[in-house]
Amino acid sequence: MKIFKFGGASVKDAESVKNVSMVLSSQGFEKCLLVISAMGKTTNELEKVVEMYFKKDNYQTEIEHIKQKHIEIAKGLFSEDHAVFAEINLFFDDIVSFLRRNKSPNYNFVYDQVVSCGEMISTKIVSEYLNDIQFTNQWLDARDYIKTDDSYRDGIVNWQKTEEFISNLNPDICYVTQGFIGSDDNNFTVTLGREGSDYSAAIFAYCLNATAMTIWKDVPGVMTGDPRIFKDVTLLSNISYEEAIELAYFGASVIHPKTLQPLQQKNIPFYVKSFVDPTKEGTKVGASDKNQSEESYILKDNQTLLKIYTRDFSFIAEDHMSLIFNNLAKHKIKVSLMQNSAISLALCLEDKFLKIEELNNELQKIFKTDVIKNVSLFTVRNAKMENIDKFYQEKNVLLEQISKNTLQMVTL
Repeated sequence: MKIFKFGGASVKDAESVKNVSMVLSSQGFEKCLLVISAMGKTTNELEKVVEMYFKKDNYQTEIEHIKQKHIEIAKGLFSEDHAVFAEINLFFDDIVSFLRRNKSPNYNFVYDQVVSCGEMISTKIVSEYLNDIQFTNQWLDARDYIKTDDSYRDGIVNWQKTEEFISNLNPDICYVTQGFIGSDDNNFTVTLGREGSDYSAAIFAYCLNATAMTIWKDVPGVMTGDPRIFKDVTLLSNISYEEAIELAYFGASVIHPKTLQPLQQKNIPFYVKSFVDPTKEGTKVGASDKNQSEESYILKDNQTLLKIYTRDFSFIAEDHMSLIFNNLAKHKIKVSLMQNSAISLALCLEDKFLKIEELNNELQKIFKTDVIKNVSLFTVRNAKMENIDKFYQEKNVLLEQISKNTLQMVTL
């Protein structure tokens, strides 16, 4: 089987959904599984619903607004009497019903039950449209196949159960399913982390022993930098799994960090291609003698710089490090960069669950700390060291680190 993943930008409106069918025509629509994200900015809009719910604001108006946007998209694809309109209403009624009866104060739990509906609705629309134009497919609820623990908003996949369920799919037919979501042992929805649809596609690819996986983006492939931020970037037509993993870890937004490992384990080729022009070659990630190691640029915003000092000028010892990293793990705060001296430790952190204040309060019981929010982490991969001076121009550098071929700096 082939796995195709289409992100939110590729299904943002009726014309975009029609373009998906054009991409499939160019690639061949047989023995494939489509993983589809929520339409356009729906995830952001549903996140706003959750925020309004916990603030006891009028979230129903926002839900109605999102529903009408989906109905307008459907009007551009279906006749007025099509059954898909009843399906759309039902999905939004379910959101309202869940929030009305919910008693859980757990923000992450509520988030997953509400925000996941974006994928459910988009895949139903796309599946119905493709069937109407004779791209025969079966709609799947990904929650019946990807099984996780109950780490809401950051689910850990139970690979044994997941592989058992997915391996029962018929490899000779086509499917449409959701990215980003799975379910726990109680069948509550669990999301796999923001932008996790690529990871969902990799999970299906691994469990189905796919011949290839392709994600369709609004860029030509993996570039040497985000063209919206950096000038004169070029396409990386071939890169290794290892290089792609490094780029993803450092924050290259075109690849989700968890995507590569399951593909690498089974040596499944991974392509990043443009849905604007599907005939272009894009980027191939995998084993090849053509793999490139070009200078690449990555900028991660919304980082936090945390500096930790011992109160008595003693060394930052192993027991200190253990305590610090146990707290980071407890609060699910990711370390993007670390640098230590004898009596201090500097950490550039990604705090997607907004737990930095809780972490800081706990650490201050033992250490002195400084917190600088809203910093950026700038990474140059495969840096040409003889020319690195240019990267320091007009930057307020708070922390820097240089390895054999990578330059990183935290800037304000």
